[in-house]
Amino acid sequence: KTVYGANVIVFEGILAFANKELLKLLDMKVFVDTDSDIRLVRRLQRDIMERGRDVAGVIKQYNKFVKPAFEQYIEPTVQVADIVVPRGGENFVALDLIVQHVHSQLEKREITVRAALASAHQGQPLPKTLSVLESTPQVRGMHTIIRNKDTTRDEFIFYSKRLMRLLIEHALSFLPLKTVTVETPQGTTYEGKRFHRQRITGVSILRAGETMEQALTAVCKDIRLGKILIQTNLDTGEPELHYLRLPKEISEDYVILMDSTVSTGAAAMMAVRVLLDHDVQEDRIFLLSLLMAEMGVHSVAYAFPRVHIITTAVDKRVNEEFHIIPGIGNFGDRYFGTD
Repeated sequence: KTVYGANVIVFEGILAFANKELLKLLDMKVFVDTDSDIRLVRRLQRDIMERGRDVAGVIKQYNKFVKPAFEQYIEPTVQVADIVVPRGGENFVALDLIVQHVHSQLEKREITVRAALASAHQGQPLPKTLSVLESTPQVRGMHTIIRNKDTTRDEFIFYSKRLMRLLIEHALSFLPLKTVTVETPQGTTYEGKRFHRQRITGVSILRAGETMEQALTAVCKDIRLGKILIQTNLDTGEPELHYLRLPKEISEDYVILMDSTVSTGAAAMMAVRVLLDHDVQEDRIFLLSLLMAEMGVHSVAYAFPRVHIITTAVDKRVNEEFHIIPGIGNFGDRYFGTD
């Protein structure tokens, strides 16, 4: 199982310390020890009650195979352990010590994705992989409406959809086109462009990114859709992957990744990582958003320099709650009427 966005990963197993290369990756090595008599009693209880074996057979196997194997292969690995926990999971003092140490290390390393992103790339020019929809009077007018806190929900939805349609059309212009010649009804030829036959797949980051699906399907015929649910952990403030549904065989597709807003870029980066783990080529990923903060643009571009980033506007900063300033508020709440 692939883990996304985890600050602490627990790797366990009786041979966890056997691989020297893996040992180099471990920050804390814990050997959970249990008295040999207790180990034998547990084995007797399991094999007799659950497997229907007799006492003599269990003890014979234990003395001939289990105990020698433990002493030869497992017990020596205690030498590489940082902490040895006697009495196993019943030793609450040792467990509390381990938890406190993990907390202190997290604070020391400041492993908070959003806080780290907030302090990075400040003052740097916007990346070349970013494309912003031309700020025409029409576009600025629609931004004025959706940014206005007094805009009704109906108007907010209507003008958001208009902007989404323009954004999708703008993004499609970056897809590879080939020159073709067609014959017009008047019998003359016309030299134009046509999209290559590679498939396009749309992937929305739930829930707000799902609002862009209608604009995408209105422009791209028979497009396949996928969904990714990434939510913020209320305790840590960090993004976590909760749900994933992608179409089959997308490794050769051009993927349009949609989210309504991108502030720090943490959720977008996790979504891109998921796509890459499903063999989507980085330069075939197009991240689309109605509004982005400079921080989010820099973060995504730094982590994935070949991902195309396309938006209708870029705001300068985010506040302490990681909301885009001036921004448009919580897009999902305003769109779905849950604010």
